[in-house]
Amino acid sequence: MNQQHEDERSRIRAATDRLLAGQPTRSNGSLTAVALAAEADVHRMALHKRHADLKEEFYARVRAETHQTPEVEKRLRKEVVRLKEALKESRAAEAESRHRAEQVVLAAAVLILRKSTGQEQSATGNVVPFRPDNA
Repeated sequence: MNQQHEDERSRIRAATDRLLAGQPTRSNGSLTAVALAAEADVHRMALHKRHADLKEEFYARVRAETHQTPEVEKRLRKEVVRLKEALKESRAAEAESRHRAEQVVLAAAVLILRKSTGQEQSATGNVVPFRPDNA
């Protein structure tokens, strides 16, 4: 690793300690990756890409030392719940569509069978045939 890389890592570790101690100097003090990057004076993408291990270490310390779930994790958990509900609804709609398709296929099969065996019945009541019997 080069010197700049090592310097960034030491700034991130120091920023982690300051944020967890509740003594931010460059950020709003929230326990997020954005605040950590600002506190360490490191570009946010550098934290996410080059120093992902330190970001994960930060979140692990947040969980362990403050006994709270990081905001990112809370948002992701809510999103997972929302997506599971959407998937459940989608599967229910798919099952209903399949059921209706099966009913249409069965009705068509019954009509075809009746026509082929000559068991057609004339329309009664309010049912109007598509083609009149004399056509």
